[in-house]
Amino acid sequence: MESSGELVPFPLLMTPIESNYRACTIPYRFPSDNPKKPTPTEISWIDLFFNSIPSFRKRAESDDTVPDAPLRAEKFAQRYAEILEDLKKDPESHGGPPDCILLCRLREQVLREVGFRDIFKKVKDEENAKAISLFEEVVCLNDAIEDEAKRVENLIRGIFAGNIFDLGSAKLAELFSEDGMSFLASCQNLVPRPWVIDDVDTFITKWSRKTWKKAVIFVDNCGADIILGILPFARELLRHGAQVVLAANDLPSINDVTYTELVEIISKLKDEHGKLIGVDTSNLLVANSENDLPVIDLTTVSQELAYLASDADLVILEGMGRGIETNLYAQFKCDSLKIGMVKHPEVAQFLGGRLYDCVFKFNEALS
Repeated sequence: MESSGELVPFPLLMTPIESNYRACTIPYRFPSDNPKKPTPTEISWIDLFFNSIPSFRKRAESDDTVPDAPLRAEKFAQRYAEILEDLKKDPESHGGPPDCILLCRLREQVLREVGFRDIFKKVKDEENAKAISLFEEVVCLNDAIEDEAKRVENLIRGIFAGNIFDLGSAKLAELFSEDGMSFLASCQNLVPRPWVIDDVDTFITKWSRKTWKKAVIFVDNCGADIILGILPFARELLRHGAQVVLAANDLPSINDVTYTELVEIISKLKDEHGKLIGVDTSNLLVANSENDLPVIDLTTVSQELAYLASDADLVILEGMGRGIETNLYAQFKCDSLKIGMVKHPEVAQFLGGRLYDCVFKFNEALS
């Protein structure tokens, strides 16, 4: 479904939005910086995007839905590299100065201009099929944990283990193509707590005292991330009587799950009575956020999502793009949770943490 109407601000952002909200977390430049000269931060981030070009070109070359894919992939690599070089010479070229939203947007634009729509489709389909086959086992292992606090912590660890499947990170894309990744092993191998931002205990205490009426979850990647990480967590919220809205991208971007893919995944996981391993799903909704990037600016979401979210009392932004590189410091009128794994050294450095560290940031509504 292409864009169906004008985009609106996410209704739960703290107002006035102009003075309370900035989408990008890491400041690439300050007002005192020379507008014609790239800052050291801009250079390091332009380099990060530059280093991801080979893995994107490789995916594009193997896209058998596109005629002359290798030729077009080469065009993409050249054009995007040229744009990044231009930004290094003049940060104000190509709609700059650059931030993570602009750098992602330019990459997607070039891919679409040379004829690619979804270069990760094949790997997404494979990973979805693999994760669907493991879903019941993962859910039953969680359900078998009787102590609620331990069960919730296990579900949280599952979100991080699933979030490792991220082909936007050059390093992880390399690891992934070598040997795939085991979800249960990833759960065991997370960096030890305390994590770089670790509000897990506060959140679990809150969970035991309060039932949220409605949660909106901005979801991230296909495969283990959505199926073995987010959906078991969403199912637990449903068990507690909450309504859950899953907000997914409109158009493909890296291996992020799209609205249509998510609807299909959930229909495959439900039984003939519409249940997710014994849990009723009539309160589980999927919304198209109208986003088309791996990061998100919450001043522009679909009217449908804005309408569904207006009475939510918990907002969850999951994944490095939506919950760390953008929106880490976003303030909401309700409780909020930012969950993501740190997959770029530049992000680890900014946060003062380790590579593959975890961020679990819980903020209660300001009364």
